[in-house]
Amino acid sequence: MKGKKMNGHASVGVIGGSGLYDIEGLKVVREVRVRTPFGTPSDSIVVGTLEGIRVAFLARHRHGHRLNPSEINYRANIYALKSLGVSRVISVSAVGSMKESICPGDVVVPDQFIDLTKRRASTFFEGGIVAHVAFGEPICAVLAQALTSSGQQLGARLQHGGTYLCMEGPQFSTKGESRLYRQWGVDVIGMTNMPEAKLAREAELCYATMALVTDYDCWHHTEEAVTVEAILATLHHNVALAKRILRAVLPSLVEAPVCFCRQALDNAIVTAPNSMSVAARKKLALLTRRVLMSKKGAR
Repeated sequence: MKGKKMNGHASVGVIGGSGLYDIEGLKVVREVRVRTPFGTPSDSIVVGTLEGIRVAFLARHRHGHRLNPSEINYRANIYALKSLGVSRVISVSAVGSMKESICPGDVVVPDQFIDLTKRRASTFFEGGIVAHVAFGEPICAVLAQALTSSGQQLGARLQHGGTYLCMEGPQFSTKGESRLYRQWGVDVIGMTNMPEAKLAREAELCYATMALVTDYDCWHHTEEAVTVEAILATLHHNVALAKRILRAVLPSLVEAPVCFCRQALDNAIVTAPNSMSVAARKKLALLTRRVLMSKKGAR
């Protein structure tokens, strides 16, 4: 069905990182090409049913791994998932470990981020509509706990909580940078979760990361510096584990409580509705409709 435009709807979105370009077991699969006001997503979105849940899968780097971290259209990716009805997003990402206790092959479900990216559009709100969402707790605690519980039940070596530092890339760190990040208390380092997590919050989506540890970056004294070859060697095992965790977590999300992520724009939009241009309102209608309608009803 590749190349065909088809409709689809899903409640859970999965963004696959390095090595995760598909999910086996999806039933009633449809491939959806979504157009957004922010351009084209990384790839067509595969929508299907897994463990009774409608899932939308997007390969972050495109099939064949053709987009580097800075080339990814993060705004289009998040907007596209939102337009398909997704309310929860699980990010699967390859990362390097910044701590001796976090080993290649481990899984980390972080609860904090440090954003060191430089070249990426990091907000939907521009061009006449300004919003400032709270981001002190950048990960959905409900979704993160569900991932952690499912991983632990499968016997995965998993750490709940920790700080993910997102660098620009595509080059790996220098030893000086790597040592500095360790002084900051960083747990893992990657190149893709920012501004992805920020945009998910602006879109009022629950967002959590399953970070798959592939290497020790370049700080470790007894391990060789990170290379693509080393990453790929560990990635095969990690991706297989990630797919098992995804299948295990989905049924638990049916009864998961609604969290504050769904109201992230409450009191966040500071532009007066009568000051918004028609073009800006139309462009952001998918994201702002709930809040602007409630304000209209309150008048």
